[in-house]
Amino acid sequence: MSGSHDLALPPLTLVLGGARSGKSRMAERLVIGTGRPRIYLATAEAWDDEMAARIAAHREDRGAGWDTVEAPRDVCPVLSRIPPKACVLLDCATLWLTNHLLAENDLDAEIASLLHALETCQAPVVVVSNEVGWGIVPENSLARRFRDEQGRLNQRLAASAGLVVAVMAGLPMVLKGELPKGVA
Repeated sequence: MSGSHDLALPPLTLVLGGARSGKSRMAERLVIGTGRPRIYLATAEAWDDEMAARIAAHREDRGAGWDTVEAPRDVCPVLSRIPPKACVLLDCATLWLTNHLLAENDLDAEIASLLHALETCQAPVVVVSNEVGWGIVPENSLARRFRDEQGRLNQRLAASAGLVVAVMAGLPMVLKGELPKGVA
């Protein structure tokens, strides 16, 4: 990315990819490139030591300059309080959905609330989400439900987003909109 930090992002950007595809790093570059104050909206929960280590490594890789807000399920109130001059990285929609699914919440209502919060957020938001539909059909009903719900959530996010980028092997592929100059 160039030395200038004035990338203009649409109100909503969606960055999709598989595990370890580089999607979070791409999303971070987009947010950093805006030059705005950066808010990292984290949805992960440390269910065990391995997950706690992943979260710590992710935070270290991200580096300084981020205001981190942990909101495994309640991202909507956070989005409503974001100052207009900031830029938000919501990482990730997949863990957010998982948290609601495991809590047995009404997914349709939660997704509708999320989409409304994203639409009314005063600052640009970059959402990271996993593409989970390219694998085999899961063997159990919970996993199949998760895969289906994740696919539907991604479709709804993509429909609302001005920019949708799929990342594979660290390389961005623009699916909708135009990648800002200086990001490759």
